[in-house]
Amino acid sequence: MNILFVMYDQLRFDYLSCAGHPHLHTPNFDRVAAMGVRFTNAYVQSPICGASRMSYYTGRYSSSHGAQWNGFPLRVGEVTLGDHLRKLGMDAWLLGKTHMRVDAEGMARLGLSPDSVIGARQSECGFDAWARDDGLWGQGPDGFYDTRRSPYNEYLKSKGYDGENPWADYANAGIDDNNNMATGWMFKNADRPANIREEDSETPWLTSETIRFMEATQGPWLAHVSYIKPHWPYIVPAPYHNMYGPQHIKPVRRDECERIDAHPVYSAFMGNKFGQAFQRDDVREKVIPAYMGLIKQADDQLGRLLDYLEAEDRLKDTMIVITSDHGDYLGDHWLGDKDLFHDPSVKVPLIIYDPRASADATRGTTCDALVEAIDLAATFVDAAGGEAQSHIIEGRSLLPWIRGEQPMDWRKFVISEYNYSITPMRTALGVSSKDARLFMVFDGRYKMIHAEGGFRPMLFDLQNDPDEFHDLGADDAYAEVCASLYEMLASWGRRDAQRVTRSEADLNAMRGASLRKGILPFLVDGSEVPEELTEKYRGPARQNFLKTGGGEHV
Repeated sequence: MNILFVMYDQLRFDYLSCAGHPHLHTPNFDRVAAMGVRFTNAYVQSPICGASRMSYYTGRYSSSHGAQWNGFPLRVGEVTLGDHLRKLGMDAWLLGKTHMRVDAEGMARLGLSPDSVIGARQSECGFDAWARDDGLWGQGPDGFYDTRRSPYNEYLKSKGYDGENPWADYANAGIDDNNNMATGWMFKNADRPANIREEDSETPWLTSETIRFMEATQGPWLAHVSYIKPHWPYIVPAPYHNMYGPQHIKPVRRDECERIDAHPVYSAFMGNKFGQAFQRDDVREKVIPAYMGLIKQADDQLGRLLDYLEAEDRLKDTMIVITSDHGDYLGDHWLGDKDLFHDPSVKVPLIIYDPRASADATRGTTCDALVEAIDLAATFVDAAGGEAQSHIIEGRSLLPWIRGEQPMDWRKFVISEYNYSITPMRTALGVSSKDARLFMVFDGRYKMIHAEGGFRPMLFDLQNDPDEFHDLGADDAYAEVCASLYEMLASWGRRDAQRVTRSEADLNAMRGASLRKGILPFLVDGSEVPEELTEKYRGPARQNFLKTGGGEHV
């Protein structure tokens, strides 16, 4: 079986018609949901692109793998999805974005050449790269944000788009009323069509690359198809740029009570430039229709993939997994981007289609179990015929749920983390880099956010306050609830996350092994162990150095 692991960047969980969006119709996302299971309580391990993706690729929490912000390298030697799958005879390929930085210093220390197979895989989160393109080809006074070669930019040049950076000049820019470039970096231009042929824009390009990959590659494989959109810049080509208008925007989820005596950390995030921009209705009225257009285009391109698989009769042997690395506030809670732990940011869509007969009983259903992004690594290993090693992969396979089973020992809470040490919010709060860390624990009803640095917790009761407007963290009536959630956080913090070189089976095999190899400490007279263990240490002495010092034979 092959696995098509599709990730959309910054796709909210509730911006699909199968998830209840009243105006954005996504028949192809819905088509996969009808074929499989849609998980309604899936949470990422960090709301930041790089940290979240490294958790998906390792199956480990962000504090376990250490790559907690964009540009933080994934350390050499971290075991990834590709490492696990190749042991099982399945290749792991990358098409699109990872937002990963290589641990160049670690590779140099170990003498790993980036041109070697091992070095190349270390540089690509353990994947073999078919077409890696992280999709943010910004250019400023100090040069490019990403200095690597962009295969998408090269594609655009081959199609006749001129300049050094057609990604910025055409794919993510429109034309204003005076025939000037209208960059997508500015929200005021979000309602303009991108100055590019629709079939040449980013999402169709990666879809075409994926089809080309499937035509050329023999299985079994996992293909991680990682789209940059609907991540900003919020600009989309015609005809998607004006499919939606202000009348299609869902009511904003924010309340004035959130700003009254707000938690200092929350207040700092509301005051950043994304938060301030999305507090403006004119920004939302331009950006959200473009965001919806990007999702509609993504849905149409998903249809191309599904149609190809169906035409080639490959749906019967291809698992399809659809998710996102995080959501997008879009002005909800007075915030923009994906800065904190409200559901619009940290809860993601997750749809899994398993073609095997064992999944027939759950087709077209939803599952409300508490699911974490790290569960996908375990799921993929399970689907490939292996067993996820719990001393490395901290997630759990979702296949029992897909088979209609209900594991009795399933997790009671989910965890997400946020290291904001390099952000302006840390400066605004006056905390040290080691204290610029946030932790979310959610038990299915109560969501608590702990902030290092001496702050009180934030607490939301999603049963009685599903919009997460009312912070109960300062209310003494909820002290016991907070204490219970802190115990969950503490139990998670006590997990054994770094013993990755010895499995439980290894530990069992090691127990007593030294005794059988002659290491017999703390014996009084030898009767404490079986005679065979002391056999090498019993019997007559062959030479006596005590009598003459000459080593006479006895």
